Amino acid sequence: MEQNPLDHLFSIIESRRNADAGQSYTALLLARGRLQCAKKLGEEAIETALAAMTEDNAAVVRESSDLLYHLLVLWVACGIEPAEIYAELRAREVRSGLEEKAARGG
Repeated sequence: MEQNPLDHLFSIIESRRNADAGQSYTALLLARGRLQCAKKLGEEAIETALAAMTEDNAAVVRESSDLLYHLLVLWVACGIEPAEIYAELRAREVRSGLEEKAARGG
């Protein structure tokens, strides 16, 4: 059975964790640490939102791809497995979004 695209990308990112940072952008990001990975994710989130505001769907697709890549890099930097995220999403399916938000104090 073929992996879903996010699991496949996660595997690639994880495999590059110890690669030469001079040869791999992923290795460079991970070598910079969790804080820098988080900062880069924030930048990509802003770029995605700005692309959406321009109503340029092709730009939203490109920026969303960057955003997902950097999110997975952050997961690797934090030692989080996709299965943990999937389990959290499944747990939230039993509540409405409004209930979930209220439970988190937001």
